[in-house]
Amino acid sequence: MSKLSQVLLDAWQTQTGAPVMTTVDENGVSNSIYVKSVSIFNDEKIIIANNYFDKTFKNIENGCLGNFLFITDERKPYQLKGNYDYFTEGPAFDNMKTWNPSKHPGHGVAVLTVREIYSGSNKID
Repeated sequence: MSKLSQVLLDAWQTQTGAPVMTTVDENGVSNSIYVKSVSIFNDEKIIIANNYFDKTFKNIENGCLGNFLFITDERKPYQLKGNYDYFTEGPAFDNMKTWNPSKHPGHGVAVLTVREIYSGSNKID
């Protein structure tokens, strides 16, 4: 999926609360965390600042698949499935540094390349 659907981009504008980021380790054990320092990058990818990752960072280093879940102010859920990559330089990293609060370290940025999007059980193109 190169560009995120307009449905998702519109939903993101009404996103509320802390989204949930899930990664999976080499044994298939999932790890979910709340994330607040997150943005959509170039209408294509979800980027999350690594302020305090531990297991999450290790899972991404191992090339994991993962999910990203958020809810809108109308209580409509969205789940994005794809693979995570990690960067400490480059366009996504530079973008994160412009919005990540300066009180947080922003060691790197996790980038979710979205393969599938769901709202509830409905797949969104």
